[in-house]
Amino acid sequence: MSGSFRKWAKVRFITGFFVTVPVIATSWLLYVFWDAIDEFFSPGYARMFGRRIPGLGFLTAVVVIFGVGTVATNVVGRRILIRVERLLTRVPIFRSIYPTIKELLESFSPEKRSSFKEVVLAEHPRKGEFVFGFVTSEVLVDGPQGERQMVTVFVPTNNLYLGDVILVPRDEVLTTGLTIEEGIRIILSAGTGTPERLPRQRP
Repeated sequence: MSGSFRKWAKVRFITGFFVTVPVIATSWLLYVFWDAIDEFFSPGYARMFGRRIPGLGFLTAVVVIFGVGTVATNVVGRRILIRVERLLTRVPIFRSIYPTIKELLESFSPEKRSSFKEVVLAEHPRKGEFVFGFVTSEVLVDGPQGERQMVTVFVPTNNLYLGDVILVPRDEVLTTGLTIEEGIRIILSAGTGTPERLPRQRP
């Protein structure tokens, strides 16, 4: 009786653990993100009102982002932002970091979802080893043996922030049938979200 009870309790504890921990971890990360932004704007309000008002800094960040987005959708505002961006890219350290971060974020922007065209498997870094990658463009290479259709594949090596950019013949990459969202999920889950069979069959 005690053995069956122990097994019953163990199954429910493990199940509860794997359900609860992701919720707590996600909530904690969202709180850290919220608190960091709120803390950034709080000193100004603390001097103004004499004390910190929780949430006011985060609300200010939301208003600022919304305002910049409104300006960026305007033709005149877009030109102003482009000029400001050009001035900032002249700063030595800033110009070496900003373009990379901007391109990375724009790759996952809803407006530029087409940056990642499909999820594929490519042999990298050696024959027989396959990695998940995202096709970003198609290139026609004119080599000694004539023209050859190639694809540029981004292979994440540090979650989705860093990776290798490889040029592979189009006929040497394997189509997975996965959506971009599913491919991102596989990378972020360290491969645990990989389907049992590829290419995935669609109904």
